[in-house]
Amino acid sequence: MLPASLWDPPPVRSGPPSPSWEKPGFCCQSLSQHAAGTDPPAERTGQRQRLSTEEATRWADSFDVLLSHKYGLAAFRAFLKTEFSEENLEFWLACEDFKKTRSAAKLASKAQRIFEEFIDVQAPREVNIDFQTRELTRRNMQEPSLSCFDQAQGKVHSLMEKDSYPRFLRSKIYTDLLSQTQRRLS
Repeated sequence: MLPASLWDPPPVRSGPPSPSWEKPGFCCQSLSQHAAGTDPPAERTGQRQRLSTEEATRWADSFDVLLSHKYGLAAFRAFLKTEFSEENLEFWLACEDFKKTRSAAKLASKAQRIFEEFIDVQAPREVNIDFQTRELTRRNMQEPSLSCFDQAQGKVHSLMEKDSYPRFLRSKIYTDLLSQTQRRLS
């Protein structure tokens, strides 16, 4: 049985901001705690909104619906961690964050950091893309633009949509979450 905190939003955090793809998801933490048999401290489960069965059911409508919902994104991240493939989602999120970059001065350094972390051969969190896409992205790095990762991001999105997403919908994480939200209604 999943803890009630699974569908509650995270507590407000203080401290220096980190890139959005490095921020832990509330659900990810709750699911990790659930898997370890521990629940978050009671003081962190104050007044929060709850995930509805309708919202969780809507995640099965399409992969993009799942990605656009903060709880869905967190649950999917937790699932990918169980499969040791969270780098795909982290790369996709890093690209989404990168596209919001407005400072020309920061663009090149952010692009380099993403490339070194996810794209380069033997990168610490290397994503699974074909040679041509990797080389095109490498060439795009010569003059980074907001679209320099578009092809690689598209390939990773497609891979997650065709491979990980169907497994997520059949996973114990998702089915338990649906069951838990339905039980609250009874």
